This record gives sequence, C-alpha cells and structure tokens, in this order.
Amino acid sequence: MASGQEIDDSSNNNSSPKKVYKDPDDGRQRFLLELEFVQCLANPTYIHYLAQNRYFEDEAFIGYLKYLQYWQRPEYIKYIMYPHCLYFLELLQNASFRNAMAHPANKELTHRQQFYFWKNYRNNRLKHILPRPLPEPTVAPPSNALPPLLPPTATTMAASSAPVSAPPVPSPMQYGVPSGPPLAKNDPRNAIDRRKRKKDG
Repeated sequence: MASGQEIDDSSNNNSSPKKVYKDPDDGRQRFLLELEFVQCLANPTYIHYLAQNRYFEDEAFIGYLKYLQYWQRPEYIKYIMYPHCLYFLELLQNASFRNAMAHPANKELTHRQQFYFWKNYRNNRLKHILPRPLPEPTVAPPSNALPPLLPPTATTMAASSAPVSAPPVPSPMQYGVPSGPPLAKNDPRNAIDRRKRKKDG
C-alpha cells in the first residue's frame, strides 16, 4: 500500500509544471548589466585586470564570454556605443590572446594600437569614401602641329654638356672692409685705437 502511494506521489510530481524563473522587469536589468560588461571589454586595461585576477582560467567565465557573442547580432549591436568591445570579445574566444593579456607589455601594446587606430581611422576612412578626382583628359595635338624635333647634333650636345659657370663667390674678407673713404683722424673709432696703443706703449 505504501508503494502504491509513492507511485501516486511521483506521478503527481511529474505531471505538475516546473516553475520557470521570470525576471520581474522582463529582463531589462540583465540586459543593462550584460551591455555594460560587454562594453567594458573595449578597454585593454580591463581585459588585463581580468587576466591578472585569473578570470580566464574559470571555465564558467569562458562559457559566459561565448554566450555574450549574441551582441554581434543586428538587433543587439545597435545598442553598442564602443564597437571595439565586439572586436575584443571575438579575440577573447582565443586562449592564446587571453593568456597574452596577462602580461603588462601586451596590454600596453594593445592600448597603443587602439590609440593609433582611433587617431588615423577618420583619415583612412575618408581615403576610401571620398571620390577621387578624375584624370585630366589628354588633348590630341592639332593636325597643323610642328614636326617632331630633330635629334641633337654633336655641337649642340657639346654645348649642353659644358659646365655652367657659377657666379664668383665673394671673399669673406670683403665683408669686413668698409666701403667708402677711409676713416677720419677725429673719428671715435680711431680714438679708441689710439688709446689702446698708448696703453700698450
């Protein structure tokens, strides 16, 4: 009789519907938390922090990173403000990248490359977006144009190969010599010279 009661209890448990957890705010809080975490991955320093604290050694956390790839779908990607986070999320699927980000030198290198990307992105993008100017059309020579030039003769070649004489270079001594008449005896410059001579003598 007891066994029949146990069977009835088990059948009642199987037939009762399982309770499914439902977010009180229809998943809004979870959506915001996951969006914030994904966008934090745009910062190489934060990825370095996760690697230093051994988050990447936890299999559950690795699975969470795989789960977060749904942010690459069009209906979710429109909420992303920092698109680099999706690039780093893709790189974090690779174990070698996760291990490399534990080293400070790799963190600095990643941060530097990200900076150069931001610095040059607009100019590089404009090179591909802006239309290039059309090449100028070549004008056909008129029918009454002059005949082509004759090949140069030996005399013209010798004249063209002769070195061109450069203008004479002034001597540096010319800059110190004053132009014009010599200095008068009562010139103050001469007076200084005379005084010097008297002291020396």
